[in-house]
Amino acid sequence: MFLRAFLSLLCLLVVPGRAEERFDFSGPGMATTFRLACYATDRATAEQAAAACFERIAQLHAVCTDYDPTSELMRLCAPEAVHPTRVSPELFGVLERAMALAVATDGAFHPACGPLTQLWRRARRMGELPPPERVRRGLEAAARWREIRLDSTSREVTLPAGTLLDLGGIAKGHAADACLRVLREHGIDRAVVQAGGDTAVGNPPPESEGWEIKLRTFTRPGDTDELRVLKLANCAVSTSGDLYQFMEIGGVRYSHIVSPVTGLGLTERIACSVIAGDCATSDALATAMCVLGPERGRALAEKLGVQAIFALPPKP
Repeated sequence: MFLRAFLSLLCLLVVPGRAEERFDFSGPGMATTFRLACYATDRATAEQAAAACFERIAQLHAVCTDYDPTSELMRLCAPEAVHPTRVSPELFGVLERAMALAVATDGAFHPACGPLTQLWRRARRMGELPPPERVRRGLEAAARWREIRLDSTSREVTLPAGTLLDLGGIAKGHAADACLRVLREHGIDRAVVQAGGDTAVGNPPPESEGWEIKLRTFTRPGDTDELRVLKLANCAVSTSGDLYQFMEIGGVRYSHIVSPVTGLGLTERIACSVIAGDCATSDALATAMCVLGPERGRALAEKLGVQAIFALPPKP
């Protein structure tokens, strides 16, 4: 009798854990749309975490954008800036990662391509190629990326004269990584964050081996075939190429990705998805792989321990 009563009381005291529900959020940031999917025990927790994520995205945008002359990045590059300059932990962290990846890719990706991207943005607006002399000067300035100095002790940055930084090839991936960290701080580890072509993936959904990620290939008009469907967890994947962003000048198709060799948009059609341990890495390497091409890109991917999936246009 006593044992039955004790077991009955124990059953009343044991409250089973609440099942996690999926919640989805989206909002603008860094000139794209950030999409968050996560599992939480209640909507209030999910909404609070998502709000913190979008606040973090806005903070990183104010630091890293090169579209706003008042951003920390652009103040660092201003002609009147005195070097070395002490910068915020946020800016130093992304610059440090960008420089490490620049060295790893031998400059196929690097953060000092601002002169070239500025020229190419104008070319896209005007519908005409930039003057060759300006391209030459842009290439000379961008080639000095190896002279950038970062002091991790003092968080000071020294830029060679005329350097114009552009973190567009890594900042969104960096922000997606930051969002996963924010979600974990709110007790949410089953999540995925997508920023344009960059996706950071946390723990998988309940009773699943991973989040379903679809990688698209080159398509003809009306064709929606997919390259492959992956299930990923605790990693990141980024896709770069001219699937959607390109322009035509004089009958030539130019990608939005600028070649560090010619100073113009890539003209050979290519796209690459990179799977890596974090989204800042996959973001930067996806761009680098398009510059390097399949043969050199796959060799680099093997060396760095990442996976590179190339998509090439269908043969006529």
